[in-house]
Amino acid sequence: MDFKPLVTLLAIVNPLAIVPFFIHYTQGFTSKQRRRTVLIASFSAFTVIATCAVVGLQILEFFNISLASFQVGGGLLLMTSALSMLNAQPAEAKATQDEIDDTSARASIAVVPLTIPLLTGPATMSTVVIYADQAKTFFQHAALVGYGVVIALATAVCFTLAKPIARFLGQTGINVMTRLMGLILAALSVEVMAAGLVKLFPALAG
Repeated sequence: MDFKPLVTLLAIVNPLAIVPFFIHYTQGFTSKQRRRTVLIASFSAFTVIATCAVVGLQILEFFNISLASFQVGGGLLLMTSALSMLNAQPAEAKATQDEIDDTSARASIAVVPLTIPLLTGPATMSTVVIYADQAKTFFQHAALVGYGVVIALATAVCFTLAKPIARFLGQTGINVMTRLMGLILAALSVEVMAAGLVKLFPALAG
């Protein structure tokens, strides 16, 4: 079984890097509200990944976008995310300060911005679609959806243990983990772009 998609997704989603955001957004929450936020965020992350794995290619066909072009664009997106992570910034962090301070939105923070875009943003979605095209059998597609379950479980564990993790690792530890995952993601993004470029320009294959 090929675990490269799982490694890539773990590198992009990197729930450890989102732990400080989770703590910030759930300040003042009761234990019950925090548990509900963890469950919704984890399930939402799985839903995004599973949806992209099942119907992502059909969406590309609907908009008449070739997978090769999508691979190059997705690879560039992954590289951008990797560069952010190498600077100790979460790969998908695009929330504005207004979103953070908007108290009316706090009831739905589990979905926006925790799940989208912090956990599963454009880079995650494009990655799942690219690997969905590479899946040739039903079991490979099922494995891709199953990786969504693993991501959801990893998210649930990290968010449930958010405060102990933050105390144990500290900001420095979280930054080191984020940079390490960013380095892995940068290498994977080059592979994705190279595969797309070879499809667009066969002469590159020699």
